[in-house]
Amino acid sequence: MYLEYEKKLFELKEKIENLQGILRMGRREVEKDLRKIQREFRERSKKTYRDLSPWDRVQISRHPRRPHTSDYIRYIFRNFVEIHGDRRFGDDRSIVAGFAYFRGKPVALIGHEKGRGTQEKIDRNFGMPHPEGYRKAIRVMKLAERFRMPLITFIDTPGAYPGIGAEERGQSEAIAESMFTMGRLRVPTISVVIGEGGSGGALAIGVADRIAILENAYYSVISPEGCAAILWKDQDRVKEAAKALKLTAEDLKKLGVVDCVIPEPFGAAHWDHKRTAYRVGYVIKKFLKDLCSKDPEDLVKERLHKFRSIGVYAVG
Repeated sequence: MYLEYEKKLFELKEKIENLQGILRMGRREVEKDLRKIQREFRERSKKTYRDLSPWDRVQISRHPRRPHTSDYIRYIFRNFVEIHGDRRFGDDRSIVAGFAYFRGKPVALIGHEKGRGTQEKIDRNFGMPHPEGYRKAIRVMKLAERFRMPLITFIDTPGAYPGIGAEERGQSEAIAESMFTMGRLRVPTISVVIGEGGSGGALAIGVADRIAILENAYYSVISPEGCAAILWKDQDRVKEAAKALKLTAEDLKKLGVVDCVIPEPFGAAHWDHKRTAYRVGYVIKKFLKDLCSKDPEDLVKERLHKFRSIGVYAVG
């Protein structure tokens, strides 16, 4: 469960965990060796993740050990109550939605969830929502507005599910309605791209006042594989496609698509879920402090202006 260039890091991590276990048993003589290996791990990890290509970052965004929405909810929020179902068809487990407390204040939460382990991944459809998932999200959005709760969303999906059943139940309409609803909410909204941000499946819960992205996450109109298949009909050109799409956190910040890039501990979030969550929580707190002081009408106006201003185009 690691990328080829991470092999040495995993070996060091196992040594650290073993020595920490021995230290907890009261054997203080291993403390010096532990500090030495921890220092080596930090230095090697910084070097490993310093100059990655866009395709490398896409692979890290899909890393099986990477923290998911459920991890951030567990570490950042308290007393989470999940809701289920869209009151039309069923419950889509690829979307987690509900309410919790953040620093003592009630908030609404929505996020993609890929799951861990084969069975859970299947149950959650690998984080690819059906229409009922987006309609469940819309339920939470409207409740957040009714009870004046800030809305926080976590984006991590390769895209909305493109199956026949999903299309028959109105996939594109559900995505459009979710975007429309979120864009006009009269409460503060924050989106955090924690892994993959694929196409309309991501944007459906990403029309927010502030958008943050983790250092190794990506956000794009299409996956590199899909781009390579359409433009060149050649999957061997995925690296070229990833570079051309300008999908990395650094590119997105320069283009004005995101407001903040969150550095990942040890160069990649999967090494320390708790510390990554702490950094995400800090950014959410900072954004909320600014947004909660704004008038609801101004929030909507500024949000719509923000998205209308993204991109460059020529008239004429």
